[in-house]
Amino acid sequence: MKKKFFLAMILVALVSSALTLGLICFLLGINSNSALDLGRFFVALRFIEGHYVKEVERGKLIDGAIGGMVNSLGDPHSVYLAPKVYSALRAETTGSFGGIGVYMSFKDGGVQVMNVIPDGPGQRAGLQAGDEILAVNGQPVTEISPGEVALKIRGEAGTNVDLLIRREGAEDTTYSLTREVIQMKTVAGKMIDDRLGYVKITNFSENTGDEFRTTLTELENAGMKGLILDLRQNPGGVITSCVEVARQIVPAGTITSVIQRDGSKEVYTSDLSAAKFPIVVLLDGHSASASELLSGALQDTKAAIVVGEKSYGKGSVQTLIPMAHNDGIKLTIAKYYTPNGREIDGIGIQPDVEVKQDAKPQHIYALQTDDSTDAQLQTAEEILRRQVDAGKVLFDENFWSTPEAVAQ
Repeated sequence: MKKKFFLAMILVALVSSALTLGLICFLLGINSNSALDLGRFFVALRFIEGHYVKEVERGKLIDGAIGGMVNSLGDPHSVYLAPKVYSALRAETTGSFGGIGVYMSFKDGGVQVMNVIPDGPGQRAGLQAGDEILAVNGQPVTEISPGEVALKIRGEAGTNVDLLIRREGAEDTTYSLTREVIQMKTVAGKMIDDRLGYVKITNFSENTGDEFRTTLTELENAGMKGLILDLRQNPGGVITSCVEVARQIVPAGTITSVIQRDGSKEVYTSDLSAAKFPIVVLLDGHSASASELLSGALQDTKAAIVVGEKSYGKGSVQTLIPMAHNDGIKLTIAKYYTPNGREIDGIGIQPDVEVKQDAKPQHIYALQTDDSTDAQLQTAEEILRRQVDAGKVLFDENFWSTPEAVAQ
């Protein structure tokens, strides 16, 4: 009897799913092969709804199915965003959000701190770029999706979150942080001396283009003749904001080409007549996405010399797709290329002058006047002074091939 009962239930589920499926296929013009795949989905959905040992919500099942589809892509940058995560990500790109003040990357099943926002809870607690997050409130990150990791770290201002952190050369340590509403200023600048300016971009949010324009004008009014653009530990952000910055310093021509899988191409260009002053860009292994786009454009157009370490290698473009229940999908839809057609994804930007750096200089988080411990910045300053003295950008590969050449 029990066997007949289950067979009957399966038959009912199949018939019901077939009717539903037939209507959907008719309305959407889906072929027979796709219809069979959809049929498998609806059979599983109806059977779980009707016979799982506990009552389940259909919405929760659909969320899980969408999340499973996105996870099956094997792309750490494509994720399903539950309502709270979706809202948090939208808030982050507008420049104000609740959390602990860090940017994270998701790669090879791990979670790594890419950047620490100045004067945020993360910085005050001692978190550093390069730290690996092993667990959130005692739950290993390997047990949950990237979107869930972000959701668990974020929360209402004033509440606490515990992170188990692994740092090279140190024992695994639990950090207890109090969440705050993070108000971001993404651009900061100063004059190093009477000729050299320094600008740090921490990430690219919706306001970064305007912030950069204001900062650049202030430095030019102060007499800047050459610029050090620090993109170290910059995890990227909004591509259009990056293009806004590029249009202020990249000479006329292509900034980047965004190419989708069907070959369609969107080209972002600059109409700046000529570079106003020589530029040296600073990169490290935590410079990713939009920061690689900008440095690649400056490097290809001979508008800057790149100093530091090879960048992270994230050359893909994601879009936020809103859905019906205040949730969404962040999906990789294209790859971007430098003006010379170089692919960045999985490769990164190779600096013109490679300078390794063991210590993490404090000025990466906040501007300071002492650069004695920052070998990369020292090298950039020396190169820039030579450029300003010459009145142009120096591109002698033999001269700039090693950092030692700078001192000669």
